[in-house]
Amino acid sequence: MNLRTKASTAAAAGVLVTIATLTAGGLPAAAQAGPATAAAGVPVTHEENPRVPEGAAWTEAYFPTSDSSGVELHADVLRPAHLPAKAKTPVILSVGPYFAHAGQTGPEGWDRVGPSARFQDFVDGADLMARGYTFVMVDLRGFGGSTGCLDWVGPGEQADVRAAINWAAGRPWSTGKVGMYGKSYDAVTGLVGNDLKLKSLKAVVAQEPVWDMYNYLFSNKVPRPNVTGTPAAYNSIATIPSMADDSDRYKANAKYEESHPGCLSDNLTNNNNPDPDSAYWSARNLAAHATGTSTPLFVTQGFIEPNTKPEDMETYLDNHQGQERGWLGQWEHVRGNDIDANGRLSQGRAGWFGEVMRFYDQHLRGVDPSVTDPAYAIEDSLGHWRAQATWPVTAAPYTARLTSGRYVDNGGASTAATTADRDRWDMERAPRIEPLSRTEKNAAKQGDAAATSFWTSSTPAPVTLRITGTPRITLNASTSGNVMVRLWDVAPDGTATMFDENVALLASRGPISFDLKSTDWTFERGHRLGTQVGTIDSGRWRDVPSGHTIKVSGARLALDVQAPRFDVPTQGDRSPYLDQYLAANTTTLSDVGPATFPLRVSQG
Repeated sequence: MNLRTKASTAAAAGVLVTIATLTAGGLPAAAQAGPATAAAGVPVTHEENPRVPEGAAWTEAYFPTSDSSGVELHADVLRPAHLPAKAKTPVILSVGPYFAHAGQTGPEGWDRVGPSARFQDFVDGADLMARGYTFVMVDLRGFGGSTGCLDWVGPGEQADVRAAINWAAGRPWSTGKVGMYGKSYDAVTGLVGNDLKLKSLKAVVAQEPVWDMYNYLFSNKVPRPNVTGTPAAYNSIATIPSMADDSDRYKANAKYEESHPGCLSDNLTNNNNPDPDSAYWSARNLAAHATGTSTPLFVTQGFIEPNTKPEDMETYLDNHQGQERGWLGQWEHVRGNDIDANGRLSQGRAGWFGEVMRFYDQHLRGVDPSVTDPAYAIEDSLGHWRAQATWPVTAAPYTARLTSGRYVDNGGASTAATTADRDRWDMERAPRIEPLSRTEKNAAKQGDAAATSFWTSSTPAPVTLRITGTPRITLNASTSGNVMVRLWDVAPDGTATMFDENVALLASRGPISFDLKSTDWTFERGHRLGTQVGTIDSGRWRDVPSGHTIKVSGARLALDVQAPRFDVPTQGDRSPYLDQYLAANTTTLSDVGPATFPLRVSQG
């Protein structure tokens, strides 16, 4: 973040903001004496305030949310400075918790008020202003200049998204066609926008979202290490102070929690519910709510990313009936345009902004793209990119029969997450990588001898093939406790990489089924699929070991398998994160259990 050193503008009284009249050349007319302020309704340009992107004219606005709560929402509006005030443009909207004037997740040292720089990379990199788009950033309730209590993407925040879309579509300078753009939390609100089925929302770009909010804090009733740290982190973001030269209205709204302390305590309490079927979490199951939706959708998802994991992604995409586009691959929590310290594209594929703008131009302007982009561009675990019309490729799943076994649910001496991880963990400040600990690797090396897990393997793959989609495990447990299932890619020499996993609470004896993470992992010829079932020996969850010896029978693993020989190559390089993941999650195994099923390409 580059700090600006220009002098601060004078604070202005809070008023309902409208776009002031512009001269024919697009520069703000002298509407009042004294310095121009966006909060007073006078568009402010980059020349007047370097926090404003070049080519943009910035104003602020306030409007009510769409429910009966009385919440007032704040927006920063960036309009093309070269256009007349009444010129109608399509609108790209981002709604989230990270647009406070002082900083995204905390004060960033700005010396004057200005619009958030969270997506200045997009505004500049896509030439939004020169292209004639308006970009709007709206603070969710409880954040920035909006009133109300933060709601973890619940009914309140969903009402905010509805209000923001309708407001943006109804402005006199809007064509009535709105697109949404975001990454992480403000990608989640894009999914919410799709779920709302609003006619004015024409396109959504959602990078690395959470597809079901429950999964960010729990896995099948087992808490993650951030179950309290994430709500606490967003409480901290909600109380970021205003800046000295913010308007009185903005300052008053930013202090909402001071007079409503229940906002913060309720956020901690509400999000500590482990029941995914409760009314609280059902309201936040975005994948379930996507049924029958049709807004054109462009998503990115890292299969091996440690933050917003690919859980319920396939369910969301299956439920969505509209046009879909996606970049899916082997990366961390990054944007499509991000580069690493060595100047390499973090996702490995070039042309993010060009592809995104072709998508927006098509759906917000009706301009047929001059370039044919693949519906899905996918990087597999070997770093190879392919184009597909859908993801995953439709195939009849086949079921692998696993051996019966037993394990002691003692936690395997797992290492708990650090206090820092627990206390400061939001979607922008999560761990970059989750390496297997020495304890986990040692337990895997011991195979069935470890007593804390048991193994089943496939026969060697006769050809190169790929496990794609969302594997699902079904098993019968003899008693209550916890279970963890991991999938390993095992080479002929025993070198093995753990590439998929999930856990569940066994509330009682009997059957249970649950999904693992969605994946796209290629097995080379001669490699075997190793399946590990046992106690949760990982700091990636905060389980309570039962101490029970749990017998497992009737275990089945449902797999979608794809033949790479039918791949259609598309441009893209190996994402840099893939090698970091392999180094952190690879060990050498000597015993991966009996080979009870073939690893083959489905004939469905």
